[in-house]
Amino acid sequence: MTAALDIVFLGLSITSSWGNGHATTYRGLVRELTRLGHRVLFLERDVPWYAANRDLPRPAYGETELYGSLQELKDRFASAVAQADLVLVGSYVPDGVEVGRWAIQTGRGIVAFYDIDTPVTLAKLARGEHEYLSPQLVPGYDLYLSFTGGPVLALLERQYGARAARPLYCSVDPELYAPGKDERRWDLGYLGTYSADRQPALESLMLEAARRWPEGRFVVAGPQYPHSIAWPRRVERIEHLAPPDHAAFYAAQRFTLNVTRADMVRAGFSPSVRLFEAAACGVPVISDPWPGIDEFFEPGSEILLARTAQDVLRVLREMSEPERRLFGIRARDRVLRAHTAAHRARALVGYLDEIHGREKALA
Repeated sequence: MTAALDIVFLGLSITSSWGNGHATTYRGLVRELTRLGHRVLFLERDVPWYAANRDLPRPAYGETELYGSLQELKDRFASAVAQADLVLVGSYVPDGVEVGRWAIQTGRGIVAFYDIDTPVTLAKLARGEHEYLSPQLVPGYDLYLSFTGGPVLALLERQYGARAARPLYCSVDPELYAPGKDERRWDLGYLGTYSADRQPALESLMLEAARRWPEGRFVVAGPQYPHSIAWPRRVERIEHLAPPDHAAFYAAQRFTLNVTRADMVRAGFSPSVRLFEAAACGVPVISDPWPGIDEFFEPGSEILLARTAQDVLRVLREMSEPERRLFGIRARDRVLRAHTAAHRARALVGYLDEIHGREKALA
């Protein structure tokens, strides 16, 4: 598919990264699609919590429009959706089931669902919760794009009737995330919004390590952590970091920690954007293990795995500085080869070519 495409995104947010990881993914993907010559319109529901925390109110790439209600969306943008070559509805979009149904009925091109929360989505469907996707809606999409790969893709097609389930993982923008020269202020840092099912891993891998190592320097950045959490004295707290501040934050760490939500551990093949961001900055990552992690980084060479606080402390206290730097270099090289936003944009266009080729063969 060489011609320029008209693409419409209906996503959670591109203007605000507050309390969500969707914005970072959308920003990189939209920018790279426009660099490939495609015309992109991003439609975002205007909600108070993002309106008060917009760190990128007007992205410089593509076109971004806000709408106040489902009816306003239909009234203002029906023509754009109807004429688009690709309409992409994201997970956690407000009124997502109704938005998806309308997009499928209105769009004359390919209509896709982009699940940035696939294991969480599947857990919701299993519980009968249809917050932004229903089982009946899945077969209506021409393409199901998933942040999770591996066996989940076959499950989506077999159990839920997805026509074509394909991975479209998170990614990183290497122009924004690169090695820095900041002084190493912390031995270990973590960046992420509070999640109840991620907190036990943060507790066991970082907070317990901080209690055991009084000389260590630790930091946790991210919003929505309950006041009831007893932070060890050596753990510094930062309430929120906007994406422009992420690279400097990573650069100030000797190592960064990745912890994974329980649903994503069970599903496997669900890399966090923080993995790619930190690695692009040349900062070695210590991660909890999960199935499929070796598809993205080689354990023991490009990433470090830890199950206990003692595993973390062994790395922090015993790894030499040359070895630490080598881990960071190898991880960054892997990201630049396979995990940038440009890679994801090309993968998306490739999936569209695949669908058009299949349709042509059936005609």
